[in-house]
Amino acid sequence: MSNHYILTLSCHDVAGIVAAVAGFLTENDGFIIESAQFGDPSTGRFFMRSEFVLGEYSCGYKALKQKFGVGVAHHFGMEWQIADTSIKPRVVILVSKYRHCLNDLLHRYSTGALPIEIPCVISNHEDLRELCTWYKIPFIYVPVVKGDKQTQEAKVWEHLEQAQAEVVVLARYMQVLSPMLVSNMAGRCINIHHSFLPSFKGARPYHQAYARGVKLIGATAHYVTNALDEGPIIEQEVVRVDHSNSPEALVALGRDSECLVLARALKYHIEHRVLVNGNKTVVFR
Repeated sequence: MSNHYILTLSCHDVAGIVAAVAGFLTENDGFIIESAQFGDPSTGRFFMRSEFVLGEYSCGYKALKQKFGVGVAHHFGMEWQIADTSIKPRVVILVSKYRHCLNDLLHRYSTGALPIEIPCVISNHEDLRELCTWYKIPFIYVPVVKGDKQTQEAKVWEHLEQAQAEVVVLARYMQVLSPMLVSNMAGRCINIHHSFLPSFKGARPYHQAYARGVKLIGATAHYVTNALDEGPIIEQEVVRVDHSNSPEALVALGRDSECLVLARALKYHIEHRVLVNGNKTVVFR
């Protein structure tokens, strides 16, 4: 929507933050349409998200950002941003062979349920080229040749830069990212995995779960860090199962959960509802 903006911020929790932000927006002809805040007593940090529109007497988006930065943000020592919701974020999807998460994201993108731009899909396998072609999304094949992951990842990063990727989604991308790439995409790279980790690692996790007689399966979406599958969690979903569910049924239910959780996590992220709080997140749903 034009003239519609989202302010997100975090800082040390002290008195007067909400009043200062609301007062600033009022003084600059801003009308708040949604606002949420949270003070974490365990870390002493304060988090806030405010959606607002600007009236005809405002100084405009760019001037408003400058005034907020040198004024309220500087006074409270904030980490902050103001996003223009009329600009769709550029999201690049990395995938290997599993198609369920990619297909779900592309469907939501094509119907407008996810208001994003997808400049390309990057894969280390050719399997999903036809799917991307059907959705008219450029497909870039970057294989790992003779085990040379460093060269492959350098090419992936080159494509991400060319695509001006603001967000990277690992839609069952079965490669471990290097510390360099993780650092470059810190807070902007979202991964999905089954919730069994770290309980059921390696191949055929749902079959391992079946053998142990699990009663809950599900999925977890999180930001990527150098600790494999242990980054700040954005969203989770669980499904109750029992002895009558075959391994194949568990796989099907698990894939449904993965699709749902990944789509939710991406939507929360692009709507600026997720703020990182150390090893966890604050999610203003």
